Amino acid sequence: MIHTEGLTKTFQRGKQLVHAVKGVDLDVAPGELVAFLGPNGAGKSTTLRMLTTLLSPSSGSARVAGADVRTQPALVRRRIGYIGQGNGAGHNYRVIDELRAQGSFHRLAPAVSRERAAELLRALQLNGLEKRPVMSLSGGQRRRLDVAMGLMNHPPLLFLDEPSTGMDPQGRANLWEHIIRMRDDLGMTLVLTTHYLEEADDMAERVIVIDHGTVIADDSPGRLKLDHADDVITLTFGAVDEADVAKRALRADQRYADRFEERAGEAVVLATDHGARQLPGILHLLEAAGARPEAAAIREATLDDVFLNLTGRSLREDDTPDAAEDGSAAARTANTTDGADAA
Repeated sequence: MIHTEGLTKTFQRGKQLVHAVKGVDLDVAPGELVAFLGPNGAGKSTTLRMLTTLLSPSSGSARVAGADVRTQPALVRRRIGYIGQGNGAGHNYRVIDELRAQGSFHRLAPAVSRERAAELLRALQLNGLEKRPVMSLSGGQRRRLDVAMGLMNHPPLLFLDEPSTGMDPQGRANLWEHIIRMRDDLGMTLVLTTHYLEEADDMAERVIVIDHGTVIADDSPGRLKLDHADDVITLTFGAVDEADVAKRALRADQRYADRFEERAGEAVVLATDHGARQLPGILHLLEAAGARPEAAAIREATLDDVFLNLTGRSLREDDTPDAAEDGSAAARTANTTDGADAA
């Protein structure tokens, strides 16, 4: 569904050449649900803009939904859906008019457009709201309308850029329930960006991490956590002396010698993979040494741990606007120009 080779984008910012994307190679198979993660300025948004024809690559190639982004941008656009970060519907327009207008943009016959709109309104639980102005909808309803608009052309590939940003947990869960059901019903491929790492962990079958313009990790969430992060076991003892006995026992065992933190007090903190599986053996080892903890807690590895270990920072640390990765004002000019050329 997506195939890129050496995809590159550079911007001129004054006398400085900004290398936003540096030779990205990607393959996304039909039916996959893939999450792109990356700090602002890492090249993630620029990559997605190239894949959706909003930016022309500086070098390299990309085929999206079977069409070349350079030579067939209109065909790419006919075959994809795109749901941006902001609400796409006009506040003063009616729900049904926005959907039918979207059908017209894709040159659907009026009868097909009406049928498709009715189908999506039912599927996304927006039926009964057809004649309501967009401004009167709740935040969750507006986001579901964005999804409906992105699906009017029945795309085999749907891009979702921060689809649930700003929504409360219940609204996010509700939105994803609808998206996953639509994906299952239509057999779509989904590519999303998100700053909610637990969302990527729960929903994506594959996570691609981009930093400094290159792909630095590409695997399932489970494998990424196993390879790049640890579970943390915290054992609490009744006295410092018991904790010291536990530390000596762990230090003497080569499996754990370099896996626990040297920390004063009654707690012993140990980093390991498969924490739940390892805990019984650790407790047995400590009991044999005469150290029995009063409590044991396991914090499982998260994608935030993975991201921190791979990039040296948390995904939520940087709230700089995404335009920074594209060379600031020069990028916005290039984006507008390239979008007009592609259209």
